[in-house]
Amino acid sequence: MSVSWWVWLVLTVVIAAMLAVDLLAHRDNHVIGFREAALWSAAWIAAGLSFGALLWWWQGGDVAGTYYAGYLIEKALSIDNVFVFALIFSWFAVPPAVQHKVLFWGVIGALLFRLVFIFVGAELLETFFWTAYVFGAFLIWTGYKMAFRHGKQAPPDRNPVVRLVRRVIPTDPAYHGDRFFVRLDGRRVATLLFVALVAVEATDLIFAIDSVAAILAITTSTFIVWSANAFAVLGLRSLYFCLAGLLRRFVHLHYGLAVLLAFAGVKLILSETPVGKLPIPLTLGVIVATIGVSIAWSLMSTRGGTGEPDAGESTTPASTAPRN
Repeated sequence: MSVSWWVWLVLTVVIAAMLAVDLLAHRDNHVIGFREAALWSAAWIAAGLSFGALLWWWQGGDVAGTYYAGYLIEKALSIDNVFVFALIFSWFAVPPAVQHKVLFWGVIGALLFRLVFIFVGAELLETFFWTAYVFGAFLIWTGYKMAFRHGKQAPPDRNPVVRLVRRVIPTDPAYHGDRFFVRLDGRRVATLLFVALVAVEATDLIFAIDSVAAILAITTSTFIVWSANAFAVLGLRSLYFCLAGLLRRFVHLHYGLAVLLAFAGVKLILSETPVGKLPIPLTLGVIVATIGVSIAWSLMSTRGGTGEPDAGESTTPASTAPRN
């Protein structure tokens, strides 16, 4: 799919405008409740689905179907991001009122990471045919790890990037409102909120590699891959506040995500064999069925629990004392 530069420009302006609206709507530090998060999630999902409808009108059903497949994979993998973000916020005891600021800048970082990986990955796949086997094997291996080692993440403060930041940048082990940096005793130091942001960005860097590789298994069109990633990631912040209180009920979701990653890996490998690329309707069917079965299985297994929050209740997990 060949896209003119002005189409890229329009898409970039739209994404920037949506980020600006999100920032202005949450410029005051308040705890985001379930109802507000659900409304914002619905708005972001509507935007993503509407863009797919626009592609259908502009480029036809095949292109729109490819976009929707990529969008669904990224949206599903975003739920796993939420698990890790909840762990990070709990570990660093991030105050609920400022968690949205960390996630906002985390989303911007996620978009930039994915943009770089998309162009690099697409170029590699177009230039070297064997890259498909490497990416495919990586996705299958990642799916295996997700299925059998889920929930065994290392403490966020032991992340090499976080430890490097604490060594290089003077850090005050406390929160100072919503500020990332403050001046203490005449010198500028990072707050614990900045360390939490670094933990979120470092973690999402790994997720970006997985998700971009999974969508590149469907198409190497940079415009489709980028737009699917962008519209899915834009709703990541509201998705966190919407689902954080329900995470304990998604006990089997990681199996579904593992299947999707492994399926993407197999699909990518098959694309460089006589079998060729699998049909988009088949890909969409596998994605929808896998997500649906894993969520239904999870909800049935936790039936009778108290996982669903009240409509006006904050879904932010309870925080413990910060680890310094």
